[in-house]
Amino acid sequence: MIFDEVLATLTDRRREMVEAAYALLENATEPVHRQYLPALGDATSQERLRELLRRTGRTLVSVDGLHFTSGFDDAVRAELTGLGWQPLPLADRAVLVLVLVYSVAIPRSEELISQDSWASPYPATLQDILRDSKVPATEARAALGRLTACGLLRNIRAGEQDGGYVPGPQLNRLTPAAREQLQDQLILAAAPDHPLAAAIRERRRHDPGDTR
Repeated sequence: MIFDEVLATLTDRRREMVEAAYALLENATEPVHRQYLPALGDATSQERLRELLRRTGRTLVSVDGLHFTSGFDDAVRAELTGLGWQPLPLADRAVLVLVLVYSVAIPRSEELISQDSWASPYPATLQDILRDSKVPATEARAALGRLTACGLLRNIRAGEQDGGYVPGPQLNRLTPAAREQLQDQLILAAAPDHPLAAAIRERRRHDPGDTR
């Protein structure tokens, strides 16, 4: 068993800390504050935690230096992608992309939000999604419900406005490389004529293997 192989030489206390951290990182709906992950404060425990995650195809992801989660290791992600693995149905993917374009890519291209964050005060409205999606309205509404339920989207209110949808906490599970790749694709889709898009294309032209 993987747990026994990785944790066998630890004291009972350290093993409990690593097992608790692994469970929290894998199952918490939101990134976990460092204070609830004492295994990160102990070099041996942290090394075993990282090894345990690695053995299960996962990796430790720092969200902001204080909050942590776990996500697919980049090599595992590349392998799964190469095999055609796709957990979301087509309608859900289409709706998710629209929300990310409206709530993140467009504001980012206008320099309204950070280059390296999923936090956005600019929700994609239901009207935006229904107007621009080729997914039938009933399917689009159902997709929004599923994406919200699994944490890929979050439904928020925006003052006196109707509110709408922004990225959910599960997107924090992306590694820096996966996050940059997705953000680049969103910029190319949302603002192909923007200088940021030109810089992305230029970088890829000089390095065809760069899929960020």
